[in-house]
Amino acid sequence: MLTLGIETSCDETAIGIIEDKKILANLVSSQIAHTKFGGVVPELAARNHIKIIMPLTNVALEIAKKKLEDVDLFSVTRGPGLIGALLVGLSFAKSLAIALDKPVIGINHLEGHIYALHLEKQSPQYPYLVLLVSGGHTEVVLVRKEFDYETLGKTVDDACGEAFDKVAKLLGFPYPGGPYIEEHAKDGRLSAIKFPVPKPKEFNFSYAGLKTAVLYYTRDNPNYMRDDVAVNFQEVAIEHLIQVVSRAIESTKVKYFGIVGGVSVNKRLRHRFSLLAKEMGIRLHIPGLQHCTDNGVMIALAGAQRFEKFGPSDLSVDAVAREALDKIRH
Repeated sequence: MLTLGIETSCDETAIGIIEDKKILANLVSSQIAHTKFGGVVPELAARNHIKIIMPLTNVALEIAKKKLEDVDLFSVTRGPGLIGALLVGLSFAKSLAIALDKPVIGINHLEGHIYALHLEKQSPQYPYLVLLVSGGHTEVVLVRKEFDYETLGKTVDDACGEAFDKVAKLLGFPYPGGPYIEEHAKDGRLSAIKFPVPKPKEFNFSYAGLKTAVLYYTRDNPNYMRDDVAVNFQEVAIEHLIQVVSRAIESTKVKYFGIVGGVSVNKRLRHRFSLLAKEMGIRLHIPGLQHCTDNGVMIALAGAQRFEKFGPSDLSVDAVAREALDKIRH
């Protein structure tokens, strides 16, 4: 089955084409227009999706050496995300489905990220634990079996990636800030600054306090070294993830653990979690870098698998700003 995946939940327009599980095309167009605003402007994101979505689809089809008429299923992100951006992709997918008399399926963006783990040669075995860590989401999820999710914990305020972006802005780095924090952390002095590790209850996360601690430090120390702030913020941000995930692994007794989402490209995070996996005797799974950030092939695979079990979505399927994995409608 040939599936075309469409992802427009935020500021990246992504088209992916798979045939069964073979990737034929994977294109992502990131919007640089938001950099000068220091964050994503929802209406601007939607307008840019409109401009690029058709040309990007045509290029993806050329790369895959397929025609639009060859597509068997249109899989599209329906949420969570920015409503205006989501509606561009969803309307586009519906229009193609109607014009070509083909099925369409709406996919939860978070479920798409989880399926990025299954794009790799070795996939985690059920049940497994997933840390979903991105600019908009920080959650730890137990995947009991396919399509059976339990969200054990999530952020009570800022997401991890959001905290990276906000701290980067404090330090004068451009948006998105995560890569700049990581780069400057290489030259920083670890332990030169003592930021507090957040201590939320059970399996939840919190980054507002850490972000505020960085704000106060830079305010009270006008001659601070940006590299020192970057490395110590990054270390504490990752340590917080480590502590929560350790408790979740001990509680669930899982043997397989995956990390997905844009922040999972961070090399220090990957290193720290690889050490944790060895220490706890579990198998760690992280997608390739091209599948960590938002992409169309993860949406295509999630759609193909869900379509096989539940069939297509109704054409009345709508975009949703929020939708927990536990609440996905079949």
